[in-house]
Amino acid sequence: MFDLVLKNAKLVDVSGEVSIAIEDGKIAEISKTCPEGDKEIDIEGQYVLPGLIDPHVHFRDPGLTYKEDFKSGSMAAAHGGFTFVMDMPNTKPATNTYKSFKEKMEIAKKKSCINFGLHAGHNTLSEMEKIASLNPMSFKVFMDLESDESLDEIFKNVAKIDGNPLMTLHGENRKIVQEETNRLKDSDDPIDYSYARPAEAEIVSVKQAISLSKKYGNNLHICHLSTREAMNLALSNAVTFEFTPHHLLFDNSAFNKFGTIVKTNPPLRQAKDKIFISDIDENSIIGTDHAPHSLDEKNKGAFSSASGIPALETVLPLLLSEVNKGNIALDLIPKIFSENAAKRFNLKGKGFIKKGFDADLTVVDLSKEGVFDIDEFYTKAEYSPFDGFEYKGIATKTIVGGKLVMDDGEVFTS
Repeated sequence: MFDLVLKNAKLVDVSGEVSIAIEDGKIAEISKTCPEGDKEIDIEGQYVLPGLIDPHVHFRDPGLTYKEDFKSGSMAAAHGGFTFVMDMPNTKPATNTYKSFKEKMEIAKKKSCINFGLHAGHNTLSEMEKIASLNPMSFKVFMDLESDESLDEIFKNVAKIDGNPLMTLHGENRKIVQEETNRLKDSDDPIDYSYARPAEAEIVSVKQAISLSKKYGNNLHICHLSTREAMNLALSNAVTFEFTPHHLLFDNSAFNKFGTIVKTNPPLRQAKDKIFISDIDENSIIGTDHAPHSLDEKNKGAFSSASGIPALETVLPLLLSEVNKGNIALDLIPKIFSENAAKRFNLKGKGFIKKGFDADLTVVDLSKEGVFDIDEFYTKAEYSPFDGFEYKGIATKTIVGGKLVMDDGEVFTS
């Protein structure tokens, strides 16, 4: 008798239906027969995916919790089918000291209804060595905020830390961004924000990061990669990266429809420079860059409005819709949402549906149709460019460690 048995489930890589037995929070058995469980859930022929993993969220906790906190953010994640998220360090205080990192860990443990990891900010070598003992997901570098001299020092220091930890990068060149922003800053046309942070800023930054990593031997991962040329640079140098849904699905003409609601960094790109759904392959990683703000902060004009788009509750249905349209193969979904992130960020026991692995699972109904309604979301953000969009395919259940935390849109926190 198992703790939980999921009956009549489909797996992407297995023909027919299976049962998944769960014991002590682990996958205990996957079989064509139906073992008995203390609790049984009939999946009714829906697909079960390895629990979704988002390597890039901003939960704003501590210090900016009016935008989001670990409770609302983790509930939004569970609602969207995610079982593991990795939070970025630009909170208040920034998560770039041993003390602040440990304090954020405690906050997240108390509030989060799903699994989590934390990225760390960079600091002195001695401080980063102390943070490294707490197993950060990476050391994050916002290259658009750093001079060439400081970047050289940061790359050199991170490479000195035992184990050569992963560096995640916001790849935009500070000098180019400053020059183009100064040129356009008096404009109040939202689309001009995309020209103030042009494609060249990302391309130059990625080239610089690759050069520094070759100099010091760093282990690199590029966040929210948005241009075809930077993607090709990364691919040719065996550097991993992640795509956001907004950079895949929109170009900068979306500013003309949505205004500053679609303002984000890096910005939406011109069609000639951008990445597309067709660029997704078996090695791709999806990172939402879920970045909520207050609605007031999003409506202060082209250059004064806050940058960021909430995405945890829309990304899976958006890409399942692309599956239903024939633009993505279904077997890519577990790779881009789970397997590849688990491997890249060294998440042991996660990312796959295998015996002995954690029972973190996402059930999806590929045929369920609907319309996004921001009022039904769990995020504190009151906006989304995808509000009102139609979708086909959505997460119907989220299971974390064998525990049902979301069922048909309702999230349970205890």
